[in-house]
Amino acid sequence: MDVDKPAEMFDRDHEWSALRRFITDEQPGATLGVVSGRRRQGKTFLLDAACRAAGGFYFAATEAANAESLRRLGAALTAHVGPAVPYHFADWSEALDALLALGAERPTPVVIDEFPYLARANPELPSLLQEAFRPMRDQRTRSRTRLLLCGSALSFMGRLLSGNAPLRGRAGLEMLVRPLDHRLAAEFWEISDPALALKVNAVVGGTPAYRREFARGDTPSGPEDFDDWVIRTVLNPETPLFREARYLLAEEPDLRDSALYLSVLAAVADGNATRGGVAGYLERRATDIAHPINVLEDAGLLHRDADAFRDNRATYRISEPLIRFYHAIMRPVWDQLERPGSAGRVWQASRRRFVSNVLGPHFEQICRDWALHHADPDLFGGLPARVGHGVVHDPKTRTGHEVDVAVIGIADGGKPPLLAIGEAKWNDTMGAAHIERLRHIHDLITRTGRYDTTGTRLLCFSGTGFNDKARAATAASPDVHLVDLPTLYGRS
Repeated sequence: MDVDKPAEMFDRDHEWSALRRFITDEQPGATLGVVSGRRRQGKTFLLDAACRAAGGFYFAATEAANAESLRRLGAALTAHVGPAVPYHFADWSEALDALLALGAERPTPVVIDEFPYLARANPELPSLLQEAFRPMRDQRTRSRTRLLLCGSALSFMGRLLSGNAPLRGRAGLEMLVRPLDHRLAAEFWEISDPALALKVNAVVGGTPAYRREFARGDTPSGPEDFDDWVIRTVLNPETPLFREARYLLAEEPDLRDSALYLSVLAAVADGNATRGGVAGYLERRATDIAHPINVLEDAGLLHRDADAFRDNRATYRISEPLIRFYHAIMRPVWDQLERPGSAGRVWQASRRRFVSNVLGPHFEQICRDWALHHADPDLFGGLPARVGHGVVHDPKTRTGHEVDVAVIGIADGGKPPLLAIGEAKWNDTMGAAHIERLRHIHDLITRTGRYDTTGTRLLCFSGTGFNDKARAATAASPDVHLVDLPTLYGRS
């Protein structure tokens, strides 16, 4: 069966290949797959296209009562199959068997999109699916239906196959549709200038829908157009992007006390990255904010980064750039922004905060992503196992030194190798002093004995470039490497 990816679909080659293997599998027996990802990533487009290419059945659930959803499914299946007698399902067990029957003659993809809506109206649905996909059940063994459950509520979808969940062990595909990374996002937005690409990425991230549907194809024409682009798209109350960050939070079913969750995100956006820092910002005890932090993590809105140099210490960052931009720039002056014509004035007063609270942290994360996913392992002398950041304590001066990029290799029976440490500066031209600082930090790490530092490289990342002394130090020391924006974007 030929299942060709649509020409209009940007990238998603890995996802399409995984879907194609799953839905064209000729082995007997119905199989189950789970597809998840944040909203606006193109999951619906991906799955609908796969159904169209393979002659499958696609059903998009809505927020509705259980009986209405069964009626809608019956009507959709009747239109798809064209039976002599229309489908009228008494319950979900009957409906699931009808879906399994679609694969009686050949492998057939069947998609139930927005599955969490159905499960919320009927919490027994995962258990009914477990029974429908019981290994020796005739309706399953005689079918080659490839049933795909899709949803945007990450916390719910993550629980479907975990622990003692009814569907644990039943799925043959578990796929997460992620945002485009910074390189693919630049290509998608058709931005060739790396500095402009990173600025746009710091605002809207790698969500495809934000360009096509939300910004209506409006891309900055050049570096000089960035400020005007922010004003006319993100900060304009007449555009969909203006309220998108608020809707993303409201759409998460597990976030019931929205005021508290908004305050936690605001605390992190304001630079309070630790649990204690968030608690102090909210004037609450750390134990009081443990639950909302965990829920935001499960929903994919907060990400926990373990400190690479200190045990039992972690920092938090907002995973979705648009939400970070909203909390750092928009939410504090929301009343002003809602008045048409105020965006230019607000943005002019917010540009410094944008650089310090949005652009700087985003640049650091892009540097870490580059080190983990794009850098040649030969640059580090080995393949990174993980890339993080942390604080190194100096006992002599009783101060802490922040390390923006810590590249840790694979522990091969001994201490894990520290392949590289790096400093990232978006707005500074870096020089010899930055390299000497990294050397001092390297010595401090060596004394702790936590890592093998014999081959550690020193990395300087800059958004504006390097002076002659830094370049001279690189020429004289093979362990020092300078990484600029073209390198981060694969254009050097």
